[in-house]
Amino acid sequence: MTDLIAQETMVRVCTVADLEVERGRAALLGDEQVALFLLADGSVYGVSNLDPYSGANVISRGIVGSRGDAPTVASPLHKQVFDLRTGVCLETQGKPDAALRVWPVRVIGDDVHVDVSGSATAGERDE
Repeated sequence: MTDLIAQETMVRVCTVADLEVERGRAALLGDEQVALFLLADGSVYGVSNLDPYSGANVISRGIVGSRGDAPTVASPLHKQVFDLRTGVCLETQGKPDAALRVWPVRVIGDDVHVDVSGSATAGERDE
């Protein structure tokens, strides 16, 4: 029953081939934008495209990197760095703490699905 519920909350947004390694892509889910990132290891992460510091939908244009073992994206506007797994801002550039909403992502076959219920773990991958 849990798998059935989880599948009903998954929305297909694109194929893996639509994504470029370490480049963001924006997808529209209802009236919210999701920034999707494909990493070199094949994992896919989804976070809010809305930069909490500038109020602009630009996170998908950010610079992908890492801090220790954490995959990150830096805002292209003011360079705040966010953990793609948790959405937490790791480098606030002197501004108050903020975070990105994390959208759980699952790759099923060649398709990228986003869990609109927010109940799955970010970066989860099914083959």
